[in-house]
Amino acid sequence: MVNHTDTSVVTIERFIVEQERLYPAATGELSGIMYDLALASKMIANKVRLAGLVDILGAKGTENVQGEAQQKLDVIANDIIVKALDHGGRLCAMASEEEEAIIPIPARFRRGKYLLLFDPLDGSSNIDVNVPVGTIFSVLQKVTPGVDGTLEDMLQEGARQVAAGYVIYGASTMLVYTTGQGVHGFTLDPSIGEFLLSHPDMRIPEHGRYLSVNDSYEALWTDEVRALIRRYRGLDGKRAAMNVRYVGSLVADFHRNLLGGGLFAYPANSKSPNGKLRLLYECNPLAFIVEQAGGAATDGSRRILDIKPTELHQRSPYYVGSRADVAIATEMLAGG
Repeated sequence: MVNHTDTSVVTIERFIVEQERLYPAATGELSGIMYDLALASKMIANKVRLAGLVDILGAKGTENVQGEAQQKLDVIANDIIVKALDHGGRLCAMASEEEEAIIPIPARFRRGKYLLLFDPLDGSSNIDVNVPVGTIFSVLQKVTPGVDGTLEDMLQEGARQVAAGYVIYGASTMLVYTTGQGVHGFTLDPSIGEFLLSHPDMRIPEHGRYLSVNDSYEALWTDEVRALIRRYRGLDGKRAAMNVRYVGSLVADFHRNLLGGGLFAYPANSKSPNGKLRLLYECNPLAFIVEQAGGAATDGSRRILDIKPTELHQRSPYYVGSRADVAIATEMLAGG
């Protein structure tokens, strides 16, 4: 008789159902949001895969609320997510990095108790050169009365997120998410169109191998930031040098560092004194993920998840990754 080992295939749907069973009071609404996001990411993955074959590469000729040129796929990905999630009765509002105001749920649809904030296609300026791009998302629970989501609902500390995740569209498509019970990764099997559990209970090493930072801004950094980056690169003789790996796509850099250990840094500079990355759409969700994986995230003086947002498109300096490496940033920038 053949001795079969445990080779059971765990789809994302099966995994979510099994996780939900651990919480008898769960209503299934959050699970439904995750199903919808998985579907949307499959649709976006298909568009990204075909980007070189159809006319959806390059700039659209418009700007988003950040004043940045919108890429065609940015707009397509944004529309896919909105249309995949606006009718399920689980959300009361959405917000996108690509849109200035809150995205309301149409009145003809039932509204739920959750809010979705997302960056539909992070790193989209790299699409034309075939660099991995990604989707980042954050889920909050409504805190105000009434059926519609409000700005107050959106402007909650990152520590109050109930779920967060990202999808990386690269050599393979992978969805990574947390609901506060560890971090789990699923790889899309294109032959069956299913996300399969490939990276259960992901953990980031305490010390990292990789430093991800755009050194072209060095002349615009403060002396403290320059000293910090020199420390990471081993130039002050106080630690071994980290390997510099910078793709320029936040999801790609973060994903590599989550698996191998390391630190992603996007410091403030004299031209962007408040930082560049968006607190609600990028910093908070990835900070939630990295903390659940054993890492940390700071703006240089505060834990990212403790920051009380004041604006929908607020920016922040960002240091995220292995706990011991982030601690160095806190020590050198805040004197902690």
